[in-house]
Formats: sequence, structure tokens, C-alpha cells
Amino acid sequence: MAKVLVIVKVYPSDIDVDLDKLTEAIRSRLPEGYELAGSQTEPIAFGLKALRLQIVMPEETEGGTSRIEEILGGVEGVQEFEVEAVHRLSF
Repeated sequence: MAKVLVIVKVYPSDIDVDLDKLTEAIRSRLPEGYELAGSQTEPIAFGLKALRLQIVMPEETEGGTSRIEEILGGVEGVQEFEVEAVHRLSF
């Protein structure tokens, strides 16, 4: 069965948000079958950094990325986020 790689940019609510803790909070909320495959930080401006997350999810997920968007919207410390890309992976 194929999987889908979703690349999401997450903007923290404040410059003081610990991005490592934010990443772990997101990882811990992902449902079964979803995996945080990688994360990087990107400088935005004036010391603010964003997270760029690579999340692998099952291809046959109803609603596409809506489950990921619901999770991110409920994590404390997330100001906003945007889905940058969705790629189909085959193994």
C-alpha cells in the first residue's frame, strides 16, 4: 500500500516557543498510521523561526490532509500552518 508525504510549514505563536517541544507535541498527537518522518527549522524574520515538517500518512485516508490540519490547529503554540506539498510515495 502506498503512503503520502505531506510537507507542512508551522508558524509558532511567539518567538519564545521551544520548537523542539512543539515538534514533540505534534508527534505525540499523530494518530496510528501517521509518522513524523523529519523536521527542520527555517528562519523567517526578526528571530522568528518556522518548523517544516514531513509527515507520512496512509494514502487511503478520507479527507486528505484534513486530519493533520485538525491536529495542528489544536496544538498549543501553533499560530498558523500551511500545507506546502503532498507527494505519493510507493515502496
